[in-house]
Amino acid sequence: MSTRSRRAFMLGNGMRRATWLALFLLLVPVFPCFAAEHTKDSLATVKKKLDDKKAVLVDVREENEWDAGHVRGVIFLPLSKLTSDIDAKELAKVLPKDKVIYTHCASGQRCLSAAEILKKEGYDVRPLKQGFKDLIEAGFPKVDN
Repeated sequence: MSTRSRRAFMLGNGMRRATWLALFLLLVPVFPCFAAEHTKDSLATVKKKLDDKKAVLVDVREENEWDAGHVRGVIFLPLSKLTSDIDAKELAKVLPKDKVIYTHCASGQRCLSAAEILKKEGYDVRPLKQGFKDLIEAGFPKVDN
């Protein structure tokens, strides 16, 4: 291969790399919609949507945490159940598809995993960064068992 041919080949590879890079950079912003992120909704907005029956709050903590106390009126759906044996029909019995689903846990991490699962099932899920204690401090009513 001549020097000129090698330069043309190298330039061609560089152009292909640049094209793939440009394509990647254009498509990456499309895909994060599948990855859960904490909602930007304020707790005041969450309360209002709950009061207006436009949303439900789902506690994804485990049973021992739930038994120690939980927010009144929430749906109890532990992450362990979501990741193991629940199917779409069971979810439909528990969660409405026509309302916003706010998920919460103790520290804001497990609710992200739960949100990813629920989003794949077609729910409008908004995981809260605030944990259980933050919700209680913000005035959400607590139920002690």
